[in-house]
Amino acid sequence: MEIDSGISDETYQDQILPHVSRTFALTIPQLPPALRTPVTSAYLLCRIADTIEDEPAISAAETYGFLQRFTAAVCGKEEAGPLASEIVRRFSAQTLPAERDLVGNMERVIRVLGRFDEQQRSAIRRCIEVMCSGMHHFQHSASLRGLARSSDLDSYCHYVAGIVGEMLTELFCAYSQTVAQRSLALQELAASFGQGLQMTNILKDIWEDRRRGACWLPQDVFSRHGIDLAQLAPEHNDARFRAGLLELIGVAHGHLRNALAFTLLIPGEEPGIRRFCLWAIGLALLTLRKIQHYPRFTAGAQVKVSRSAVMMTRILTNLAVRNDRMLVRLFERAARGLPLAPPSAVRRSDRAATIAAQPAAPIAEYPRHTLRAQLGSGRRRSDGGSLQ
Repeated sequence: MEIDSGISDETYQDQILPHVSRTFALTIPQLPPALRTPVTSAYLLCRIADTIEDEPAISAAETYGFLQRFTAAVCGKEEAGPLASEIVRRFSAQTLPAERDLVGNMERVIRVLGRFDEQQRSAIRRCIEVMCSGMHHFQHSASLRGLARSSDLDSYCHYVAGIVGEMLTELFCAYSQTVAQRSLALQELAASFGQGLQMTNILKDIWEDRRRGACWLPQDVFSRHGIDLAQLAPEHNDARFRAGLLELIGVAHGHLRNALAFTLLIPGEEPGIRRFCLWAIGLALLTLRKIQHYPRFTAGAQVKVSRSAVMMTRILTNLAVRNDRMLVRLFERAARGLPLAPPSAVRRSDRAATIAAQPAAPIAEYPRHTLRAQLGSGRRRSDGGSLQ
């Protein structure tokens, strides 16, 4: 692929984004204009780190060195241009052309980062530092044996997605004083939001990951059902494996309930931020339903959400974006029939786990301390005062 080298750095970001993420290319434009460029930069920097980590032609030791140097470049401690050229020369044909182009232009993205205010720069840099450190730890030890424990899955999800949720929360709070008033509650749920999305991707991509020698499923869950992940193969996808899969769908569902709680904390006067969150949640729920209904899938494409379902998700969330009650009802409808893990399996704060663990029930049946309390007394719309 070729992108005009004479365009501005910000225009480059906008042009490369749909080539490396169709989802974010869809959701980022929903954000308020002042947030679009920072969130785009943040995503592209995370994608650069992920591309470096995934390159099979570079040894683990060299990869770690490149990630450290990339972190230094993001923090302004190393020149990005020479580093980018050095990394791109090492890429194999397995790195997609768009990803190669992005890494080669990391200097552009880092220049855009340098134009943000200190709060924005600090949030994004912290995210990259934590991600590059933690992600490599897990990738270095990746194997078909999977992760030993569910707590390892939680840690992995935090490093690759939870930290992104926390960074986005900081950007949202820096943008809006009204959002910032709820920063503590939002941060309490942010990592769980990220984990819900990441777990959905892990479940969807099980067989693609295994084909490249990795497995992010926790062995302790599958041991309860007599499954050795090291021996797992699509043709051996039996009822015991599907039982373990349902457990993990229940955990992901619990985290996505936290994601909804997070979104309802965003004031209704910020519909763009809400849409950014809601579209991701809706598509994740629909993906979990497809996995549940077709557990014998052997490729992620078989459980991909259809274009018509994507369009319907957009239409319904747009109609309900300011109406908290309707959003909860839409969530419950999309989540109907999905298993739901107990609080102990959704390893976040007590408040987050409590919200996640509520049964899929009509609004009137929710206890006071969960989603119903966030809707206020009798208010149909979020007006900035119904959330505590």
